[in-house]
Amino acid sequence: MNLTDWTRQQGVHPMTAYRWFREGKLPVPARRAGRLILVDQPPVSAVPGITAVDARVSSADQRSDLDLEVARVSAWAAAQSWAVGRVVTEIGFALNGKRRELLALLRDGSVTTIVVEHRDRFARFGAEYVEAALAAQGRRLLVVDPSEVDDDLVWDVTEILTSRCARLCGRRAAANRAVKAIAAATREDP
Repeated sequence: MNLTDWTRQQGVHPMTAYRWFREGKLPVPARRAGRLILVDQPPVSAVPGITAVDARVSSADQRSDLDLEVARVSAWAAAQSWAVGRVVTEIGFALNGKRRELLALLRDGSVTTIVVEHRDRFARFGAEYVEAALAAQGRRLLVVDPSEVDDDLVWDVTEILTSRCARLCGRRAAANRAVKAIAAATREDP
């Protein structure tokens, strides 16, 4: 596979991968063939350890979508001849760091491959940093559908605003409840 295809698959910018190749820091074996740089990836089945599927939805209303996502990713892994040893499912936002199951998965050194359907299902922001940390440990994150939505920036800003508004409304509601409770406690009944 050439370096450009590899960068698309891994979600790395082509110039970054080329710089890594020049500096000898590319995490996979590669060689120059004329003007092309060919990446020699080891067969995935040769990687020892557990392959885990990570699936997430944002709300309990989408629980049926969670089951479908697990089924799609597991079927994709089976088509690649990988035995899925663990399935992690969570309901929650990807914007906060409160995904206990994912954090446990990342801490578990026996899990060498994490398979997700979409990069934003794994983490809305900073997935590249997690991938780099995993690669440094000889582990990796595989994305079944690496294509990005054309309006990712709009989607990300909407998600951030939604999250912030939910926090503000939650605080406001709690403050209103406190005011009502104090008023009820201090009011004298005739």
